[in-house]
Amino acid sequence: MNRRARWEIRIFFVAWLIFLYFRAKDPFSFLVLNTFLGYIPIELSFHLGRHRPKSAWFFWPLVLLWLLFYPNAPYLLTDLFHLSLLQPYALSGLLRVTPHLWIYFTYMIISAMSCTLLGFWSLNYVSQIISTRVAKGNQIVRIVTVLLLTFLTSVGLYIGRFLRIHTVYLFINPEQFIRPIMDMWTSNMWIFVGLLTFIQLFCYWILYLIMHNSGQDELPD
Repeated sequence: MNRRARWEIRIFFVAWLIFLYFRAKDPFSFLVLNTFLGYIPIELSFHLGRHRPKSAWFFWPLVLLWLLFYPNAPYLLTDLFHLSLLQPYALSGLLRVTPHLWIYFTYMIISAMSCTLLGFWSLNYVSQIISTRVAKGNQIVRIVTVLLLTFLTSVGLYIGRFLRIHTVYLFINPEQFIRPIMDMWTSNMWIFVGLLTFIQLFCYWILYLIMHNSGQDELPD
């Protein structure tokens, strides 16, 4: 992704977050924070490259920081369930055409699609960088990296969605969440993780095909 595209993305998110701050009202005010958290891994990926940072002491902590925030990008897909708060169906069983409903549908779709699609781009980009730096671009290492990162992301989605633990909370008071995380490994959790991993890999595969066939999969220095 070239410099101009990155700045266009930055300007879009700044403008969109300001818009949401003034327009998204309760119970959808959460969109401001969730969209901001979903943007962070995208911005972090902009600062990674084959030679950026040069030192491994800076590169791997930045990758780890990216991984901690990355689940916030696809997390916005699960926020679409909150549209049920608007009671979208009329007594007839048909969708209501109330403007208020479709306005918030638009807000949520824009946040979810922008963070998720650009998040998958960052997943592809970071996996390329990791495989390039540790295995000279070996494709098997790249695929394994994508699979591992996607699985960890699904675990992160479960933690955020059902334990209500945001990434920022892990920095503020990590001790408070050790016990809930240790107790979360149930059959329902594994089913959720499996399904979300499948969904993410499917979406990633589609995006990868598009980028690969359009020549957008090269790494800048």
